[in-house]
Order: sequence, then structure tokens, then C-alpha cells
Amino acid sequence: MKKPRARDLGIPFDGTPGPLNAITDVASVEVGHTTIVSGEGELQVGVGPVRTGVTAILPRGKQSIAPCFAGWFSLNGNGEMTGTTWVEESGFLESPVMITNTHSVGIVRDSVIAWYVRERQRPGLNTFGEDFWSLPVVGETYDGYLNDINGFHVREEHVFEALSGASAANVEEGSVGGGTGMICYQFKGGIGTASRVLDEEQGGYTLGVLAQCNFGLRRQLLVAGVPVGREIPEELPGPATESTAIGDIGSVIVVVATDAPLLPHQLKRIARRVGMGLARTGSVAGNSSGDIFLAFSTANPEAAEAPTSRVEVLNNNNITPLFEATVQATEEAVINALVAADTMIGRDNHRVIGLPHARLQEVLRKYNRLGKGANSV
Repeated sequence: MKKPRARDLGIPFDGTPGPLNAITDVASVEVGHTTIVSGEGELQVGVGPVRTGVTAILPRGKQSIAPCFAGWFSLNGNGEMTGTTWVEESGFLESPVMITNTHSVGIVRDSVIAWYVRERQRPGLNTFGEDFWSLPVVGETYDGYLNDINGFHVREEHVFEALSGASAANVEEGSVGGGTGMICYQFKGGIGTASRVLDEEQGGYTLGVLAQCNFGLRRQLLVAGVPVGREIPEELPGPATESTAIGDIGSVIVVVATDAPLLPHQLKRIARRVGMGLARTGSVAGNSSGDIFLAFSTANPEAAEAPTSRVEVLNNNNITPLFEATVQATEEAVINALVAADTMIGRDNHRVIGLPHARLQEVLRKYNRLGKGANSV
């Protein structure tokens, strides 16, 4: 049975989504997940329980290695995204974007290089040469509450699986890939995605967002402007501590893709707007949260190929609809992650509940924010 998404539950969102309402609505973008789940009960480091994985985003799919114009932004830097100094310097994204848990960044980074070295033998991708080098982009969020994070369970084969299995089809959401063990607003979190298509008079461009959500306190959660977190205060994960009582915890990695012809400085501006979408769900980007965003454009595929290139560029006077699309799609991606994620029990029998759909609808109805035609659950 297909899981409902946020719109299926009657949650109202602004803007027009693409056919899949996913980052893969942007032509050529592919997404793959490897989900690693095993064991239960008390933590045994190196054994489990394991609740983790890897997510891969390939900007031009597996058939092209052409760089993309890109920009990145750190709203709060208690986190990691490798390769971003070269993105900043060069203006190009030259690798897939990978997302995993905090203590697996190194193996994922190295495995991406190994995957490319293997793939260069494949016809059509043998342009690397013997002097091939790469600075892969790998982001992380912390899953140690549910996962044996110090057991280093993500391995090269898991990275290869996520990359090789990536596709432009529907993107699985919730407790999958890098989002397997994540927690969002003290509900079960994980992977969420959404997209927006602009009107023809605004260029008709498509913009998609994928988020790995592992941030926020229950009392902060807003859904369609409604204080859902305050209305569903029960079953918080773990004992109340000073840090969870007064500050934001966790992290969020957000990747924005678009087919609009934007230059790196414009894409950095897009990346900055992600924070406004997160704020619409209640985020305050607290001190201990790593909120790191990257945006890339699939336009101008030959920009990095020739000694000189002519590129198409959107006038800044026409960029505001893309800012709005970013905010809208980010908000919906986060709520999609929450709606998709089921209750999970992990290490030491730690239990994190999924956002209860019926309760969510009840709260939205109370505030007169439940959309017409909502599917009952």
C-alpha cells in the first residue's frame, strides 16, 4: 500500500508542484538510497543495532559527468559538507551530492572517488584520464540516538549501491538512505522531497528540493502555520535535558536543484532561501544544529568544457519566483519527511514515534487548516 504524503492528508501548501513533487522533477536529476537496518536491543559497538544509510543525488544522472554551476550556504555551521570550499572557489559542483550519518562522512567521500575510478572504464564515461581527481560533496546529520554510529556500518558497497541504483523515478521518503536513523522535531524524521514549477510567464522553470531532516524540538513544529508540536506533546524521545529544553538539536542538509539558468552567486542566493522554508516549519537554527544547504543548476551543461563558453543567465529581476519556489518546496519537503517516517525503535530500545496522521488531521481541523478532500486515516 502506497504511503500517503503531506498533500494526501489535506495539508495545504502554496505553489504548483511538478508531476512527482520531488527533486527528480528537474530533468536529469537522479536519487538513490541504501538503507541499513539490523539488530535490536542494547548497544554493542560494532554490532548494532544499526539504523543508518546513504543517499545519493546525481545532478546529471549516471550518464554525464559535466559539472553544474552551484552555490552553498551554511545557516548554522555545527555540521559538515565536504567539498564546499571548491564549490565556493570554482562555482561548480563536480560530483554527486551524498548524505549520510556524521561518522560515515569519510568512508562515503572516499567511496565516491572509488566509484568514479571504476565507472571511468564504462563506455561514455572514459574521459577521466589517469590524472582524475575529485573533491566529493558529502553532507551529514547525526543518528546516534537510534544507530550504532560508532560501529561504522556504512561501507563502500553501500555507497556504490546508492549511486548505481539512483533513478529519476519517485523518491522514497522517511526512514530511508541517509535519513534512516534521523529525528525531526522529536518525531521520527528522515528524507523528504518536493518541487515547484513556475508559470510560463515566470519562465516555466522547475525547482526541486531534497532534505535530510534531523532537527528541531517538538514545541517548535509548525504545519501550515499551526502549532502541531505543542498540540501533540506526548511521547518525546529520551529524558528531558537542559539542552533539549532550551535549544535546537540535530541538523538538516538540504539540496536544491533547478533547470533555471543561474550563475553560482545566484545559486548561493537560492541556497540562502532554504532557511526561510525551514522557518515556516518552526526551525530557529539553534547553536548545536548544522544547517547546510547546496543549490545547483542543470542548465548550461557545456559551461565547463571549452576554454571559453557562452552561457544563458536569468536576469536578477526575474529570480524572485525561484526564491519563493525554494521556500515553498523546502517547507513541504520537511513535512513530507515527517509524514513518511514511521515509529522506530533503535539502539538501547530508544523509541521515536512517527507523526500520527490522524492526530495531525485533528489538529489542523481544530485550527480550520485541513484542506478539502483530505484522505481520512
